[in-house]
Amino acid sequence: MHDSSQALRHGGSHLLYVVVAAFAAVAQLVAGYFYLVSGLAAPVWAVALLLVWWLVLTYIGVRLALHRSYWLLLVPVVAVATWIGAMWVGGAVLGWSA
Repeated sequence: MHDSSQALRHGGSHLLYVVVAAFAAVAQLVAGYFYLVSGLAAPVWAVALLLVWWLVLTYIGVRLALHRSYWLLLVPVVAVATWIGAMWVGGAVLGWSA
């Protein structure tokens, strides 16, 4: 027979992971929105590259979620950092402007 406290701990960790995964998914979708609206300041080729990168990161996030890895929280962080870096370099070095 299973100990009920052990079952609650397992269920609690599952619920925590679901909340973490949902948070990461929403954060990745928000980052995707910024990738999409980059066309206001970046040329089409840059937006296309950014979107491909966002799709690669999303794929990695899904794989991490299927393996129940908490590393999945880093995926939207990398997406946001990449977008900020790309837009900064594009504006400062390549002359992109809105």
